[in-house]
Amino acid sequence: MSYNWNWGIFVSTTPTGDTTYLGWMLSGLQTTIALSLSAWIIALAIGSIMGVLRTVPSRWLSGIAAVYVEAFRNIPLLVQLFIWYFVLPELLPAALGNSFKQMNPTAQQFLSSMVCLGFFTGARVCEQVRAGINSLPPGQKNAGLALGFTLPQTYRHVLVPMAFRLIVPPLTSEFLNIFKNSAVCSTIGLLELAAQGRQLVDYTAQPYESFIAVTVMYVGINVIVMTLMRKVERRSRVPGYIGGK
Repeated sequence: MSYNWNWGIFVSTTPTGDTTYLGWMLSGLQTTIALSLSAWIIALAIGSIMGVLRTVPSRWLSGIAAVYVEAFRNIPLLVQLFIWYFVLPELLPAALGNSFKQMNPTAQQFLSSMVCLGFFTGARVCEQVRAGINSLPPGQKNAGLALGFTLPQTYRHVLVPMAFRLIVPPLTSEFLNIFKNSAVCSTIGLLELAAQGRQLVDYTAQPYESFIAVTVMYVGINVIVMTLMRKVERRSRVPGYIGGK
């Protein structure tokens, strides 16, 4: 193989002269982590609410949640990202749309990416929450109502806490996916980790070093998330259920 390896490229100064190529990579890593965590908060909040609505007796409420899930699960993530970034500002009231357009370009890209990833992942979280609630024995809901709880109180104090303890493993997968899906956001110009890797290739013509470093950083994120979530899973196991002790 005639490729000229040069790992020292990471400590070389960038054309801007204010940092090294490793600094570019670390900046992209920070953006990826900030974007993914903020989008996960949105996804968990929306997904939890919609997941509960999917299981309530009201056809209107469950129908609204079903439409949300079908819309955001069946439209490709890339198309959704373009809609949030390019189309939605034109559909908003003029004052609000102009405020968005006048923002710093990086802030525009980050905000659109965060909302897009949050709503997209929220549809998947919704189905995990719905499955968790539906997996509970009917007796738990009936027992809550028999104790004098209203239906919202039964969900709040009985069904939802129990369901979340059961769905920690699939939620872990969705949490990992949001980090990987963040790479799509480079298509609208956001300089997250994958975009910084491509930028390094453009300036240095060292693709192997660049994408090996990107891969190692993504693997590092996944290892940290898996380690933390395994601890959460062990602490939240329910005796008598699958995986419980």
